Amino acid sequence: MVISHKPLKIILAILIAFLPSFGFSNTPINATQTTDSKEVVVDEKSEVKAEILEVINHHVLDGHDFSLFEYEGKHIGFSLPIILWDNGVHFFSSSKFHHGEAVAESNGNYYVLHHEKIYKSDAAGKVLVVEAKEIKDGKEVVTEKELQPIDLSITKGVLTIMIVALLMFFIFTSLARSYAKNGGISSGFGRLFEPIVIYIRDEIAIPNIGEKHYKKYMSYLLTIFFFIWFLNIFGLTPLGINVTGNIAITFGLAVVTFIITNVTANKNYWGHIFWMPGVPLPMKIILAPIELLGVFIKPFSLMIRLYANIFAGHIVLMSLIGLMFIFKNWLGSSLSFMLSFAISTIEILVALLQAYIFTMLSALYFGSAVEEHHHEEAH
Repeated sequence: MVISHKPLKIILAILIAFLPSFGFSNTPINATQTTDSKEVVVDEKSEVKAEILEVINHHVLDGHDFSLFEYEGKHIGFSLPIILWDNGVHFFSSSKFHHGEAVAESNGNYYVLHHEKIYKSDAAGKVLVVEAKEIKDGKEVVTEKELQPIDLSITKGVLTIMIVALLMFFIFTSLARSYAKNGGISSGFGRLFEPIVIYIRDEIAIPNIGEKHYKKYMSYLLTIFFFIWFLNIFGLTPLGINVTGNIAITFGLAVVTFIITNVTANKNYWGHIFWMPGVPLPMKIILAPIELLGVFIKPFSLMIRLYANIFAGHIVLMSLIGLMFIFKNWLGSSLSFMLSFAISTIEILVALLQAYIFTMLSALYFGSAVEEHHHEEAH
């Protein structure tokens, strides 16, 4: 029997229209399984993101132990000394905390480690709190504050600072000895850094401070440059070191620059701050507090610039590496690896650049502090 094209088209249209109603098309069991599989995938991605965020936070924070890497659930590294002041000195190893999973006991006192902060606790690990009364909106409010001892421990950052200090001491003392032995000609490993020393003297210290006063600042300028540079380089290693990305460290460096600037400043420097010459009296009164505020803003800018650049670099680099574990495919992981490699290369330049900027600005501040003004010639 021959079927014409028109009835055939009608039959096919009817079959297609009723096809979704057949049982084998989509069963309730398969739909449930599909939904469950999607939920599992979402849960896995959420867990991976949470783990990546935890690793990033752990990387940028200082640590009470030096963990090189983790293998089969075990931390490979070494412990550091814990020094606490809590009604007396408490000294013990960070291994007692078992990477924050156990309670450490010292002379009848108990302590726990949470997010690299040490809290006083009971034997069960419950953090002890103290009640404090505050007046808010005319009402007495009782708040609880967690008890923390004074932490004087040798942390990962402190250990890195000690290593860098010793490294600088041996490099530059050997360079100084080679000058004395060879009649002003350098030799040995320290010879690699001689061009940088000359550059800091000729291109940073002398132009910004002047030939008359630059020598008394050279030791500090050289120290601060190599100290920041070496710490930044250590921060690019896989050891998880982030010293110059710690605002407490950059604050300390900025305070030293602030003290040297203001202690060695001459009367012209203070005269231009409190009673600017050649300016009408009303403007002097207005400019004095602004200039005084600038005395504190300068070291503050030093602190924030170094901290923000190094901290942001670590966050971006760790985030790009973490994307490899989120994509889980060759295209996304390859792209993340290439971006991470590019950022790492840029960070090598940033490590040197930030040391240069800190040293250059410090020299500018020293130069303004010792500058001698000749107002009669200027006006």
